[in-house]
Amino acid sequence: MTIKVDNLTWKIGKKTILDGISFQAKQGKMLGLLGPNGSGKTSLLRLIAGLKQPNFGKVFLDEKDIGKIARRTIAQRVAFVEQHATTNANLKVIDVVKLGRFPHRSMFSGWSIADEAAVDEAIERTGMSSKRHERWQSLSGGEKQRAHIARALAQAPKELILDEPTNHLDIQHQMGLLRLISGLPMTSIIALHDLNHASMFCDELIIMQSGQIVASGTPQTVITQQLLKDVFSVDARIEHSPYSDRPHIHYLR
Repeated sequence: MTIKVDNLTWKIGKKTILDGISFQAKQGKMLGLLGPNGSGKTSLLRLIAGLKQPNFGKVFLDEKDIGKIARRTIAQRVAFVEQHATTNANLKVIDVVKLGRFPHRSMFSGWSIADEAAVDEAIERTGMSSKRHERWQSLSGGEKQRAHIARALAQAPKELILDEPTNHLDIQHQMGLLRLISGLPMTSIIALHDLNHASMFCDELIIMQSGQIVASGTPQTVITQQLLKDVFSVDARIEHSPYSDRPHIHYLR
């Protein structure tokens, strides 16, 4: 276990956004976070990353309360890719990716061979090698998203948190990104909208509704016709994929 969430509650004024959330993310596994818009997925991810403080409950990183861990220490091991990450500076792609190395460097340390290798590997893994010297404002939305993911990978994290990272990506890069994340030797928590992608790539799933967890477990146990109807308000037929032992959802018109 690397990340543990214990009875997490978060409010905006009198409105409860997250209500008593508890779960553990297994080491080296990919945990998918699913739920309708407004179910609390983004708020939960920001609390896990230490960007917000809960009203009640705690987030633990290797059994240590994240609220008592120095920000620099958290940044050295937890990378967070936001849904609408952006920058106003017209940097080159390689300069954006280099930002991922900052938590590992002191004020007076020079750029090292290890830093260079981490950046090069991250750019190559995300398919951005041909864009490494392109300016930020010239990139498409999907290219910007892949550059932010490359920055996160350059951080060399032990835990990777992603909020709907396949937004703005075409199907080729959606599949490539999910293959990449599922194959990484690190713990990942990823919010997704596409239920079939979640079923195909995630080791375990958490289903959220109105700020609470309503189901959790493997895709085989979580994805049911009744859950799709109750939580997502869709009628569907579920079959096992002929290419894997995972459920595949066929939506009814």
